[in-house]
Amino acid sequence: MSSLNLNKVVLCGRLTADPELKQTTSGIAVVSFTLAVNRRYQAKANDGTQAQQADFINVVAWRQTAEFISRYFRKGSALCVTGSIQTRSWQDQQGQKRYATEVVADEAMFVDSKNEGGAVSGQYVDSYNAPSYSSTPASAPKFEELKTDDDLPF
Repeated sequence: MSSLNLNKVVLCGRLTADPELKQTTSGIAVVSFTLAVNRRYQAKANDGTQAQQADFINVVAWRQTAEFISRYFRKGSALCVTGSIQTRSWQDQQGQKRYATEVVADEAMFVDSKNEGGAVSGQYVDSYNAPSYSSTPASAPKFEELKTDDDLPF
């Protein structure tokens, strides 16, 4: 019997507050924030209408992703993140066991067509690669125009 394990989350919503960049004691960038994500559901009246409700999802991002989010996003900014769900537990000062469930963002992407920082939609950063903030390539590739299909090498 095969064991299937998959933990992948894609969320698009709006920031409920300005993200605040912090550093761990070892100097790693981290940002925690809450995304308001609208969810549609069937209204109680059986007339086919749909209602909408916001869910508030806690998200944490690390390293370059954290720096990217804190640099380009503010309260109310539309943001799309991909990552995974993580649950952690600890004991509070009264000895009670506490739990937190949050999304750990691996990638972050603009949703709006243009934000205050001048960035263009579709740009993203992930935890594994350095971010690219340029919206246009340094130089466009040059193509040679072929006159007929006979010039094709295949």
